[in-house]
Amino acid sequence: MNPMPMISVKDVRASARFYEQLLGAASGHGGTEYEQLFAGDRLVLQLHDCQPDASHGPLRDLEAATGNGVLLWFEAEDFDALLARVREFAIPLERDAVNPFSGKRELWLYDPDGYRVVLADAKGEKPRGH
Repeated sequence: MNPMPMISVKDVRASARFYEQLLGAASGHGGTEYEQLFAGDRLVLQLHDCQPDASHGPLRDLEAATGNGVLLWFEAEDFDALLARVREFAIPLERDAVNPFSGKRELWLYDPDGYRVVLADAKGEKPRGH
C-alpha cells in the first residue's frame, strides 16, 4: 500500500512552491486546480484547490479550522538538507528539537494554509518500549 495524501489548499501554485522549496520536491502535474509533488520518483503529496469538482465534490469547509488533527509528517534521510532549505527560505519554525521518544531531530512548522508540517530525521535511536 502507498499512502498518497491530498490536502485542499486555497492557492495550489503558492502551496506547490512552498513544498517544492521546503522538501526539494518537484512538480508532477502542474496547474491551478491540482498538483502532484514528487521526491525522486515517489509521490509525497497531492494538492487540490478548495473548489468542489465533478470528481470529488466539496473537499474543505473554509469556515472550519484548517488541518484540525492532521500532521503532515515527512521523514528524511538527509535532514541537514531540509534544515538548510528551511533556513534558506526563512520558513518560521514552531519547534526545533529532538523528540525524546524517538531520539530524532524534528522541525515543526505551518504551511501557507495553516496545516501543521513535521520534518523528521530518519536517523536516530528509537528507545526500547516504543
